[in-house]
Amino acid sequence: MKENNSNERRNFIKTSAIITGGAMLSPFTLPGAHAAGDDAIKIAVIGCGGRGTGAVFQAFETGQNIKLVAMADAFKDRLDQSHERILKKYGKDKVVVPEEKKFVGFDGYKHAMKDADVVIIATPPGFRPDHFEEAVRLEKQIFMEKPVATDAIGIRRILAAAKIAKAKKLNVVVGLQRHYQDNYIQTIDRIHNGEIGDIIGGQVFWNDGGVWVRERQPGQTEMEYQMRNWYYFNWLCGDHITEQHVHNLDVANWVKNGYPVKLKEQVEEPLEEARRMERSLTTM
Repeated sequence: MKENNSNERRNFIKTSAIITGGAMLSPFTLPGAHAAGDDAIKIAVIGCGGRGTGAVFQAFETGQNIKLVAMADAFKDRLDQSHERILKKYGKDKVVVPEEKKFVGFDGYKHAMKDADVVIIATPPGFRPDHFEEAVRLEKQIFMEKPVATDAIGIRRILAAAKIAKAKKLNVVVGLQRHYQDNYIQTIDRIHNGEIGDIIGGQVFWNDGGVWVRERQPGQTEMEYQMRNWYYFNWLCGDHITEQHVHNLDVANWVKNGYPVKLKEQVEEPLEEARRMERSLTTM
């Protein structure tokens, strides 16, 4: 391997980033993340919806020597649409995905990961533990979207695999992009430096106008319908708090430099809530 090629790869790893949600994620510090004798950093995308396709776009926008070499999705139409968009924008020199490297079905990720240096995992989060474990087993460098799982069992699997990844010195980046936004970094640094005193409490919110709905099609199985509308099914999504509000819960933990030690559940019966609101209105 030529020294300048090796340096080029290391410089990419140190200076490039994958961008998600408009914010820059941590640089991939991936020494040795390339096949010997090959200048290009080879990526595979697992999950070819909007987020997976966007992550590939953003990887190419770093301007470095990157090639997309494999793709996997549960649905052929989603994979084909993604491939067409990426190929149209970046051309066949960068998009080197022949038909035999397009993998459709539940186990397609196992095949797509094999030829890659860096794996982008952007499937619905219910599948994240399976995909992360396989990427770690294959000793790939990993970018995976948030959230990393949808239930406690999945989180434990992710934590166990993360320990193995750390022992193998693999690099793992998760799509909690606030940690790489200058305005958040600077503000929270000032909080940690005591500029507003000790933080004794706080509230975080995520207000959203809703997301897409894909209508049921004739002949569609229940599994396909749920997977194409994964945001509305907890086994795939984890619910709004897990899937989306995780961003601001993460910020709260970051501000506090810690995690909750106790949870308190507060539930009001609908009738009691209505009576409380009525009493409030009559006293105004």
